Amino acid sequence: MKINFTKMHGIGNDYVYVDGFKQVIENPNAFSEFVSDRHFGIGSDGLVMILPSDSADAKMRMFNADGSEGKMCGNAIRCVGKYLYEAGYTNKTQISVETLSGIKYLTLVVEDGSVVYVEVDMGKAILVPKDIPVLSELDLLIDEPIHIEGTAYAITCVSMGNPHAVTFCDDVDTVPLEVIGPKFEFNPLFPERINTEFVQIIDANTIKMRVWERGSGETFACGTGACASAVAAVLNGYCKKGDEITVKLLGGDLKITYLEDETVLMKGSATKVFDGVIEY
Repeated sequence: MKINFTKMHGIGNDYVYVDGFKQVIENPNAFSEFVSDRHFGIGSDGLVMILPSDSADAKMRMFNADGSEGKMCGNAIRCVGKYLYEAGYTNKTQISVETLSGIKYLTLVVEDGSVVYVEVDMGKAILVPKDIPVLSELDLLIDEPIHIEGTAYAITCVSMGNPHAVTFCDDVDTVPLEVIGPKFEFNPLFPERINTEFVQIIDANTIKMRVWERGSGETFACGTGACASAVAAVLNGYCKKGDEITVKLLGGDLKITYLEDETVLMKGSATKVFDGVIEY
């Protein structure tokens, strides 16, 4: 079976995109594992299916490199917006995309017929532990100490459609993320596993972040993780609500604003790499 695909990335967070308006993938979980392999497949952080929707301009389903399905991906949804516009599925610059964490609203910035930036209304930050979910009796988890295999970490937990544990440190470059990340991800405190962000404060409007994504490991960028980190920085008093916060990731920068009504806005690039066909 031949599958047409498009390789795209949002500041290095790369996925294989399949046009579900034209093709059907019977088992996207297994297909994601196959295409994500960087030696035997195409190589990516996962698979994104772009599908018809009854309630929005399109529907996005995203799958991690291990085949597990995620509810939301901020970098991927920007690329979905770019694909829909450039493939001619819409001529609007304000569109809606259905996800497992609800309908998200995108504003496309177009130059010479190409989408160069996308701003996404990511919805409201979720802070109640049971809704994230985290196993805790507390009303909020802000700068709370937890022990991961005998080591104490202060975490702030936020969901942006998927769960995040944010911890602040002095130097993100020296964090042994490949060792610590899996210990967070599979800790029983997090019943649906967890994405973990280590964040360094640069100044009141700039933070630097590395991320361990559940099901994919360390990635160059994570849009929902950048949003969660900006929210956590505000909740811990490092940054201010309403101010645009630059989040510096391995793959580039995202601009995040945590509004007074708890809504989070994310702005960043979306880049097409190539089209291809793969035998499956």
